[in-house]
Amino acid sequence: MTPVDPQDSSERTVDDKPHRPAALLVGVVGLLIAVGAIATFALAGVLTSDDSTDSPAVGNQDHGSVSNPQIATAPLRSNEEFVSLGVPNDSYTPAAPNGGTDDYRCFLLDPELSTDATLAGVQVVPDNLELVHHAILYRVTPDQVADAKYLDTADRGPGWTCFGGSLVPPPAGSSALAELDDAPWLAAWAPGGKESVYPRGSGVEMPAGTQIVLQMHYNLRESQGVDSSSVRLRLSNITKGVSSVHTMLLPAPVELPCLPEETGRLCDRDNAVGDVISRFGEGSGRTIAGLQLLCDGDLRKPKAGNTQSCTRRMSEKTTIMAAAGHMHLLGQKISIDVNPGTPREKNILDIEKWDFDNQGAIPLKKPVELAAGDTVRVRCTHNPKLRSLLPSLAGTSPRYVLWGEGTTDEMCLGVLVTTHPE
Repeated sequence: MTPVDPQDSSERTVDDKPHRPAALLVGVVGLLIAVGAIATFALAGVLTSDDSTDSPAVGNQDHGSVSNPQIATAPLRSNEEFVSLGVPNDSYTPAAPNGGTDDYRCFLLDPELSTDATLAGVQVVPDNLELVHHAILYRVTPDQVADAKYLDTADRGPGWTCFGGSLVPPPAGSSALAELDDAPWLAAWAPGGKESVYPRGSGVEMPAGTQIVLQMHYNLRESQGVDSSSVRLRLSNITKGVSSVHTMLLPAPVELPCLPEETGRLCDRDNAVGDVISRFGEGSGRTIAGLQLLCDGDLRKPKAGNTQSCTRRMSEKTTIMAAAGHMHLLGQKISIDVNPGTPREKNILDIEKWDFDNQGAIPLKKPVELAAGDTVRVRCTHNPKLRSLLPSLAGTSPRYVLWGEGTTDEMCLGVLVTTHPE
């Protein structure tokens, strides 16, 4: 990265370059890797640019009325520059495969880093909010770039279809659980998201040659059109003595049965699982099963209910700086607690009335220090009665709702923004 004048607030835009065939694609393996990759949410790895520690505003539960966010005006700090990257050819026309209403499309973006850099902040700037459900940025290390380019060239049109994550194979030596404990997310956008600016002296490592995958989730149930979303990176050429920021994903199962008075083919769990697989592929079925394994559930007879949870154990000393949650339109409340059921239990996220259109990550008033062996629990409650109340779900058939990537499916996901003290 070229050194920058600290007073220069100009922005450099990197043009898209043609992608060439590369090494053979290695499939994403490991059940829990699939679980981690499919965590298609919202605001991982971010600290909002304002210092508010209040919980998100609540009340508006029907997605579709969000105003287009403006690019934040937080000034550049010394040794920082902005780099803007957009979808190829500056526009993309979403098309949902497999007869569905959701298009997950990944685009490989190259910030052209000739030297090591630190990601000090990022903003996803969605264009067509009638279509954009969320967006996620994934870091692609230099040794992963060839596989990412293969995915790009193997699919017709710009980018590639990417239900279940970026589909870029994890770095050599990475374990399944490590993909959850330290996700390759750089940041993300969902309704309510703003620019993220890390505190001075912290950020995400970006070695020379690192590229980025932008995953866009388009929901086409109500609208069609063209999208020109973009991202703006805040890059620093200071790489020594920087506290590395990480993202930890806390997924939990969704096993939401039909209401007692509801009937239909998809109220049967087996049929509902088959429906999710038909829309998003076999990986979605593995994810549904994998969440039971991850969260000590019963693969043969999963426990159905409005409220589900999952408890994870920390593998190393960790400082939690911010927390976020993600559900879809049937979400009612979500919480994250550390060391639940012990004298040291502490709540770090408590959203009593879920608002799909306000999913910003919440910086903790005081960072929480955890030791290896401490536990963290995410708990979600969904309400199937909302299906008949929300315009966005009008006309949808009763169903046993599972973890799935469609807007009419559901998720239960906690996200922690962390550092690991020496």
